[in-house]
Amino acid sequence: MYKKSKPDIVFEDNYMIACVKPYGISSQPDNGGGEDLMTTVKNYLFDKSDNSVNSSDKEPYLAVINRLDRPVAGIVLYAKTPEMAASLSDMLRDGEITKYYQAVVTGFMKEPEGTLTDWLVFDKKNNISTIAKSETKGAKKAVLNYEVLDELDTDDGPISYLLIELITGRHHQIRCQLAHAGCGIWGDAKYNSGKTTKRKKPGIGLFSTMLEFTHPVTGEDISLHKEPEGEAFDIIDQMDW
Repeated sequence: MYKKSKPDIVFEDNYMIACVKPYGISSQPDNGGGEDLMTTVKNYLFDKSDNSVNSSDKEPYLAVINRLDRPVAGIVLYAKTPEMAASLSDMLRDGEITKYYQAVVTGFMKEPEGTLTDWLVFDKKNNISTIAKSETKGAKKAVLNYEVLDELDTDDGPISYLLIELITGRHHQIRCQLAHAGCGIWGDAKYNSGKTTKRKKPGIGLFSTMLEFTHPVTGEDISLHKEPEGEAFDIIDQMDW
């Protein structure tokens, strides 16, 4: 039924599995077609169950908890049961799962650290979010905290290396808010087309680097971490030695 496959696993137990999504693929099947991480993880789970004592031809249950945009890479968390999906989704909605991203942006932030608070409107037809006034119909509050880790002058202009704590989870939130703040994500043609550098490889300068939460069943403090990879972060590594 499924081909054998092995995702890049950060954490797994009987209730959930967290894997690193590569740049350029979706977190789950969508209208865009092509490869998606959920199918890869299902392949892995099906293959593992097929080699177990309790093997079954039944398709593994899997629900994505934190979706990432196609051009973004990093940790994606999936629930293995409907009950765990409900628990983790509630925790995500209530802010009980802390989400950290690392980002490379074009330009220098006005302050070394701070909070960005905006109101976003999602245009479903064009798949884009825009900054709006709070009273705008359909506008949703978007909040993130950031810290500047490094600033560099390159041949293509200034870039900054940021650590971001995502407080809310709006559509394209980080990409839209940072562009509005004058420091769009490196390589992001959708929100940073005026300043972006042409990419040689898939992916933009945004990576889901850490998730922290309390396990709903065991009560264990879970900290999932992965250092960023990709062309934008290679630039930081090469310039900051």
